[in-house]
Amino acid sequence: MQRRNFLAAASAAVGALAVSSKALAQAGSSGSTLPQGLTARGSVMPTRGRIVRDSLPRNEPLAGMRYRTPFRFGLGGTQIGNIFEPISEAQAQSVLQAAWDSGVRYFDTSPFYGYGLSEYRLGQFLRTQRPGSYVVSTKVGRVLRASKGSLPNASLWPSPAPFSYTYDFSAAGTRRSVEDSLQRMGIPQIDMVFIHDLSPDNTELDRPWQEHFAVAAQGAMVELTRMREEGLIGGWGFGINTPNAAVLAATSNVPTPDIVLLACQYSLLDHADTLDKTFPALQNKGISVVIGTPLNDGFLGGRSRYHFSDQIPAGAVEKRARLMEVADRFGIDIRTAALQFAAAPPIVSAVIPGARVAAQVRANVESMKVEIPADFWAELRRLGLITAQAPVPA
Repeated sequence: MQRRNFLAAASAAVGALAVSSKALAQAGSSGSTLPQGLTARGSVMPTRGRIVRDSLPRNEPLAGMRYRTPFRFGLGGTQIGNIFEPISEAQAQSVLQAAWDSGVRYFDTSPFYGYGLSEYRLGQFLRTQRPGSYVVSTKVGRVLRASKGSLPNASLWPSPAPFSYTYDFSAAGTRRSVEDSLQRMGIPQIDMVFIHDLSPDNTELDRPWQEHFAVAAQGAMVELTRMREEGLIGGWGFGINTPNAAVLAATSNVPTPDIVLLACQYSLLDHADTLDKTFPALQNKGISVVIGTPLNDGFLGGRSRYHFSDQIPAGAVEKRARLMEVADRFGIDIRTAALQFAAAPPIVSAVIPGARVAAQVRANVESMKVEIPADFWAELRRLGLITAQAPVPA
């Protein structure tokens, strides 16, 4: 996640608010705003549809893929890092406990999320679980240092841990970051490590991203490959909001990533470019994908934000309303459709929506267990709401 036009502070209502997708679709199609209850942080769109699975889906082995997490659904860690608005220690632990109780075993975090706070809170929880029973991914690229002064990105990370950071894509900085993360979490191994925010939309970088990529090609990429061979990590790649670095690594003479986290790039609302360009480039090298922000940072869950910003693209509200209307006709909710759609491509190892309250986790997990009629996807294709070649759940 990068520093862009982040959403300003908003209401902090917490709880499960029952708002039907039909009402939401009518609100969107009439041009009015969505009900405030749903747009509040911590609100929950109820899961609709017939639940036919007892457990979350898992991955089968796939020939040619360099690395795949066994778990097809995980939990993103920005909210337990206090993104946009602080949550208490008790609330963070309740989210993690709800995820675990619901069958979630993949957890994504980063030193950037609350400047170590997300990793610390996750580690507090995982230390009560058996090593090897879960999968963790974290990031490198920023090295944390203790700070007594004012902290950057105050509107993004209110009440973070007392650290600041410097960008460091070198081998030494990468190893230090991984070892620091292991200590913050108190776990013996990290399964996946993503080089974070090495992307043209990261306005904090002091030089063009290509120059940092060149450093990483001789530093971070080489060191992460060495760590994988040492058994310290399971696989590595990039965690980015644009495909540039991942595609460049897949098509040039640099160490080949195992798996990449693509945020803000593949969703029910916006997927054509990724299907046409990014996925084929990665597939050719056997690189699998984790989908971050499968709900467009909550937009497909009814929130009035889009990709960590209050700047919503032209036509997005209208398209969401059309998707909601079709979902309502087939007796499901748009969040359920969006999560299953994002997980459908064979190249995708997992989707990792975040959650601020326990009820959001449980609703997301229920969405992965709902049977979606094949005619629903056919109708979306007929209306041009998804591309003809987009994979859909079986």
